[in-house]
Amino acid sequence: MIKKYILNFGLLFLGVSLNAQNPIIQTKFTADPALMVYKDTVFLYTSHDEDDAFGFKMKNWLLYTSTDMVNWTDHGVVASLKDFKWTDPENGAWAPQVIERNGKFYMYCPMPGQRGIGVLMADSPYGPFSDPIGKPLVKNSSDDIDPTVLIDDDGQAYLYWGNPNLWYVKLNEDMISVNGDIVKDPSVAKIKGSPDPFHYQEGPWAWKRNGKYYMAYASTCCPEGIGYAMGKSATGPWEFKGMIMDSDKRSNGNHPGIIDYKGKSYVFGFNYNIGKQTMSKHYERRSVCVSEMKYNADGTIQKLPFWDSEGVQRIATLNPYQRIEAETIAFSEGLKTEKMTEWERNNPYDTGKKITDRIVVSSVNNGDYIKVQGVNFSKGTHSIEVSVAALYGGKIEVRTDAIDGPLLGTVTVTGKAEGDIFKTIKTPVKNMKGIHDVYFVFRGDRDLFYFDWWKFSAD
Repeated sequence: MIKKYILNFGLLFLGVSLNAQNPIIQTKFTADPALMVYKDTVFLYTSHDEDDAFGFKMKNWLLYTSTDMVNWTDHGVVASLKDFKWTDPENGAWAPQVIERNGKFYMYCPMPGQRGIGVLMADSPYGPFSDPIGKPLVKNSSDDIDPTVLIDDDGQAYLYWGNPNLWYVKLNEDMISVNGDIVKDPSVAKIKGSPDPFHYQEGPWAWKRNGKYYMAYASTCCPEGIGYAMGKSATGPWEFKGMIMDSDKRSNGNHPGIIDYKGKSYVFGFNYNIGKQTMSKHYERRSVCVSEMKYNADGTIQKLPFWDSEGVQRIATLNPYQRIEAETIAFSEGLKTEKMTEWERNNPYDTGKKITDRIVVSSVNNGDYIKVQGVNFSKGTHSIEVSVAALYGGKIEVRTDAIDGPLLGTVTVTGKAEGDIFKTIKTPVKNMKGIHDVYFVFRGDRDLFYFDWWKFSAD
């Protein structure tokens, strides 16, 4: 469990912050970031290292979204190995990628035990995803991991994958069948006894920008940095251009995910910072990070330092007068998130039908906190509503700009271990205007409550 890790990232500076903090997800261990921009929202799909992982213990894929690049909303498990009936459901949910085409969403997933690459399909980027073909989309060799997809301007889609070689195949327009032969890319192929100028290892990420084709990837091993090559077509030939980020002994692996969003470019990967706060040995418990990426005039990419703890700048503000999910987090300490099912209560001893599933903040204990960045109090503040389900009860201190910053108000949560019974509590707060970071600091003895959502009111 990710609890009470020691942070040295300067969290207590007073004043509204413009930068995110790496790693960007703290409530779970996440890796292999797969990005998609859809309808003005960034969708971040990740693989998921279990809390007790020593090696690679991975059973499902998670989803987070953001519209400001600093506050990320947790949507929980979006798909799992159990969605594939033809594979081992116990372990091996490695690096995926999701892409949209014609209003459908396709998730490409490597299968454990050298069973190929599968595909899931959904009508929504939030799922549910299901297997449309009931078998591997690609089953070629022991290299069948880390799929990435590019749809070229002419509509032709390409699926790439591989460790330690790079492979590709054309996809049909339905995105769930292949068109033609599988090809081992000759310009990146590992040839025994020959020089390896690309230092390609795994984790390819393909994209096109301003008429130029790019292939980024985890480079060298181990540790892994992020290298990249450029080409004149979706199938190369590829020319090695350099490193986006050099390898670093602090992180055994890396895995790029790259997007353009609201006029800026971003590269995602991962480090081991959160896990290393509580463990001296190296275990595969990783955490996704992000940095802004910049291009030179000729299309080459400027090299970045290893994952900066400050992350990227906020590019939008958050509206506090609408319901905000508590699992929308810029940074947190000591907390988890989980899916809870709410039931209709027929009497004190019986449960009725299922009402809804919800993602909530859990494992709330004394001194834990949530930080939300860039909250725009354009109309001022009069009160706050929170939705909580009491365990032993406690208090929520609502503070601005620092964990010990000005106190807007205190919400008192009482109850007798009501579990999944959520109630809304409305509490008056001091008037505050302008753009501020908000800290929800939790006080009490133990196992305080579940936290579902919050909302401010100006009158």
